Amino acid sequence: MAKPTLELADVLHRHGEACRQDHAGTLTRGALRVLRAIEICRTATLGGHVDACDSCGHRRISYNSCRNRHCPKCQALARASWLEARKADLLPVPYFHVVFTVPEEVAEVALHNKAVVCGILFRAAARTLKTVAADPRHLGAEIGFAAVLPTWGQTLQHHPHLHCVVPGGGLAPDGERWIGCRPGFFLPVKVLSRLFRRLFLEQLDGAFASGQLRFPGSCAGLAEPGGLAGHLAPVRTRDWVVYAKPPFGGPEQVLEYLGRYTHRVAIANHRLVDLVDGRVRFHWKDYRHHGKRKVMSLTADEFIRRFLLHVLPDGFARIRHDGLLGNRGRAAKLAVCRRLLKVPPPEPVVLAADYRERFERLTGCSLCRCPVCGAGTMVVIEILPATTGRSRRLRIDTS
Repeated sequence: MAKPTLELADVLHRHGEACRQDHAGTLTRGALRVLRAIEICRTATLGGHVDACDSCGHRRISYNSCRNRHCPKCQALARASWLEARKADLLPVPYFHVVFTVPEEVAEVALHNKAVVCGILFRAAARTLKTVAADPRHLGAEIGFAAVLPTWGQTLQHHPHLHCVVPGGGLAPDGERWIGCRPGFFLPVKVLSRLFRRLFLEQLDGAFASGQLRFPGSCAGLAEPGGLAGHLAPVRTRDWVVYAKPPFGGPEQVLEYLGRYTHRVAIANHRLVDLVDGRVRFHWKDYRHHGKRKVMSLTADEFIRRFLLHVLPDGFARIRHDGLLGNRGRAAKLAVCRRLLKVPPPEPVVLAADYRERFERLTGCSLCRCPVCGAGTMVVIEILPATTGRSRRLRIDTS
C-alpha cells in the first residue's frame, strides 16, 4: 500500500506544540504521552537499524516504532498477530454481530469517567447477552463472544459503543448438546435493549453513589444532589439502540470483520486529505445519508482535540472475551463445542520469534527481500541508538 500523502504525525509535528500550550493544565498525562509517541514514531529519536542488500548493496534505514495503541502506523503487525491467534477460537457455525450503544447523555458522563463507564458498558452488555441467551424462551444455552470498544464516530466526536461478535448457538445447561439459533436470527433486540438499559443504569447509579464518578468543569453541576439523576431522567424511559446486523457468511468473514475493528485507531492516515492554512480536511461517511462519503474541515486544534478524546486510560482493555470465549476455561469449553459439533481440533498456532518472519507470514510482505534487485537479502549492518533517554519508556507496548 502506498504511503499516505498526509499522516497524523504530520499534523502533530506542525500543530502539536501549540495544542500543548493552548491546553496546558487540561491535557491528561496519557494524552501528552500519546502526542509524544506519535510524533517520534519511526524517527531517529527512537533509534533503529540500517539494512544492506547482500547482493546489490542497496541500503535502507528503518526507525523503530512507538508501538502505542493509539498510533495509526503501529497496528498492522499487532492486528495480524492477534487475528492469527484467534483462528483457533472459530467454530463452524453462523456468527452474529450485535452492537450496543449508549445515549448522548451517558456518553457525556463517560467522557470524564472513561474507565468506570466503559467498564460498565462491557459488563452490562456481557450480562445482557448471557442472560437473554440462557433463557429457554430464546435460546437456552451458554454462549460466548468477543467484544470490541470503539469510542468514536465518523467525525471523531465521543461515541462509545460496543461491537460484539457472537457464535450462533451455545452449550446446553447439561453441557451435552450444542443448541443452534434459528436461521438468520440470534436474539430479540428489544429484549436485549431493555435489559441492557436497566443493567447499565443500575451500575451507573451504583458508581455514582459510591463516589467513583467525577464531574469537572462544565459538568460540575452533575455532582450536586439530584444533578445526575435529572441529567439521566430522559434516558430511563427512552429506547436504547441495540441492533443485530445480518449474520456473517462464515468464519473467514468473522476474521475479516474483526481485523477492521480490533486494532483500529480513531482515524487512519488514509482518511486524511490535506493540511492547509491550519485546517485539516478528512473523509467521513454520513450514515444518515446512506453512508455517503464526505469531507470535513476542522482547525488543527479542534482536530487534535477530538482525536485526544479517544485516548483510553492506561491498562484499559478495549478487546474482551466472555462466556465460552472467556479467558478462564476457554480451551476446555471450545473442545467440548467441537466434540458436539463433530469437528477436529485446530492446528496449534506457532508464531515465529523473529518479527520479520512473523510480518511476512502474517501479511505476505517481506522485510528481508531487497526492494531494488529483488534477489538479495537485507542484512542488518548497523544499529542506530535512540537519541533521547525518554524514548525507551515511550517504546513500551501499550496495545
